[in-house]
Amino acid sequence: MNIADLMRQLPETGLDGLAFPRNLLGAFRRKSITFCTGLTDETTVVYWFQSRSFTIDLRLPDGAETAIAARQGWMGDTLWDPDRNELSWTIVRSYQPGNQWPEPATFQFIGNCVLEFAPSGAYVEDWRQQCSFGPILGLRLLALRDDETGREVPIDGGLIVAGRHMAYVQSRLPQVDAAVNAEPSLEEALARGVATEPEIESHEVSVAIDGHAVKYSTRTGVLGTDIAAGDFKLQDDRTITLAKHVDDRACTLRFSLDLHVRDFSFDRQTPCTAQAQAWIESEQGHLARHAVVTY
Repeated sequence: MNIADLMRQLPETGLDGLAFPRNLLGAFRRKSITFCTGLTDETTVVYWFQSRSFTIDLRLPDGAETAIAARQGWMGDTLWDPDRNELSWTIVRSYQPGNQWPEPATFQFIGNCVLEFAPSGAYVEDWRQQCSFGPILGLRLLALRDDETGREVPIDGGLIVAGRHMAYVQSRLPQVDAAVNAEPSLEEALARGVATEPEIESHEVSVAIDGHAVKYSTRTGVLGTDIAAGDFKLQDDRTITLAKHVDDRACTLRFSLDLHVRDFSFDRQTPCTAQAQAWIESEQGHLARHAVVTY
């Protein structure tokens, strides 16, 4: 069955025990990043998807034309520090060797905008919620089994569905990932013959916007195809499996359920004082003349 069929069968988890503000759940496109140097980037394609316990992040400086060694994408365990009101991420496997974004983050919310501040003062990122209403689903990838040999290996990844948007991560096979991560950079890995371009690209971070077709990815070969294509099954032990080919071999991926709410209203507005609301209404002729919802 496909993703839509799977969601009809999956139980709902609810949001009880959510560690961080619910404004952070969903799919976000970065509008800009401004650095302490005064430089601002409004061009790099960046998407962030958030489930209950993990994050999916994709960064492409030149969109679909980004060179193999310049792509960034990862999935990380989401950690919330309630004393500092900071979010941080534990990244086990990433498209790039090392972690390019090691700082935690603090947040402020206004409207459909999430402002992420680096505690060091290095930068602030302006994120825009892409969702309004619909399902939110998080599946955490645990392992891959070769159907011919029966051998199972741990890999990292996951699937997040937020409204009409989806993100999928599937890490490289362990032996390839270990070889790549032993190098200081992807350029070095390629130059020394440690990994081929297809092996580097095999760490997939894909995003589908307003549908199932992959719009952006670390794997150019999947652009335009259905995201996380294959045959999903809900097992008796409540794990989820996905039958698909990996390196031309029939494999089964095994997932656990992280989050599932069928009808979720994503936060796109924030409260203000009665005086502020009255000011907005009285000055609409000026304030709303050119104002639109920006994604």
